[in-house]
Amino acid sequence: MRTLDRRMAEEGMSFARTKLLIILDRRGPMRGTAIAEYLNQSPRTVTEAIDALERDGFLRRTADATDRRAKLVEITASGVEAVRKTDPLRRQIVDQTFGVLDDGERAALQQLLDKVGGALTVLRDDVG
Repeated sequence: MRTLDRRMAEEGMSFARTKLLIILDRRGPMRGTAIAEYLNQSPRTVTEAIDALERDGFLRRTADATDRRAKLVEITASGVEAVRKTDPLRRQIVDQTFGVLDDGERAALQQLLDKVGGALTVLRDDVG
């Protein structure tokens, strides 16, 4: 993750900021609290990131039609372009990282990650 973040910072965008943009690009507008939960980060950390991305024109806040007290965060055309621009670099780093594994090893890794992810979901549900 550090390598990816460093390489992306050299291109002018951190991975953390890009990850937030990718989530909004894929999922559509979300409340800041939902973004924080999705990223497993504190609401304050996410708000600071949203503020910075909004200042840079990558995001905008809009009124939530279902709750006038709440705001939705949505990606702008500039944010979509930033996601598209960084996609080749993200893919290259993933390919370099996981390209050392053959198909069987990748399948085994995916199976293990799915198993651990399932256990974490159960743990979260039990605790939450």
